[in-house]
Amino acid sequence: MNIQTRPYDHPDALKLEAEVQQEYIERYDGDGDTTPLDPTMFAPPSGLYLIAYDEQSRPVATGGWRSRDKNGEGYADGDAELKRMYVISECRGLGLARRILAVLEADARAAGRIRMVLETGIQQPEAIALYASAGYAPAEKFGHFREYETSRCFAKPLTHTSP
Repeated sequence: MNIQTRPYDHPDALKLEAEVQQEYIERYDGDGDTTPLDPTMFAPPSGLYLIAYDEQSRPVATGGWRSRDKNGEGYADGDAELKRMYVISECRGLGLARRILAVLEADARAAGRIRMVLETGIQQPEAIALYASAGYAPAEKFGHFREYETSRCFAKPLTHTSP
C-alpha cells in the first residue's frame, strides 16, 4: 500500500468521503456526519490528510487530523482532532488504519500538537477497538456530536516517550 498526502478536496478524497458517509447513514439509520469541515483545516502545518492506494492505484483508505484549540465545543489548547478514518470494506483487516493512524500521530506531534482526540460512535465497534488498542482512552465529550448519546470521545497524549 502507498500512503500519500492529498488535499481534503482531492477527487479521490471526495470519492471515499461519499463512501464513508453512506456507511454512516447505514450504521446510524439515516444520519451522516454533519461536522462542518473545510479543506483548509487539513492543510499542513495545521493538519494533514492522507489517502492509501492499493497496487492498482485505487484509493482504499483515508484519515486526517486538524488543529483544534480551546473553544466552546470542549477542545483543549494543543489538540489535534482525528477525522475521516476510513478503510473500504474489502481492505479491512490489513492494518491500513493502524498505519495511517501512526503517520497522523507522528505528524501532529511534529507540528507541536500535544493531544490527539477523536469522536466516533457506538455503531463503530471496530473503530473503538482500534483506538483502544492504540492507546486511546475515553475522554470528556467534545465537538459537533458531543450531545449525542451514541457518541464516544477518546484522547491520547502525543508526548515523546523514551525507549
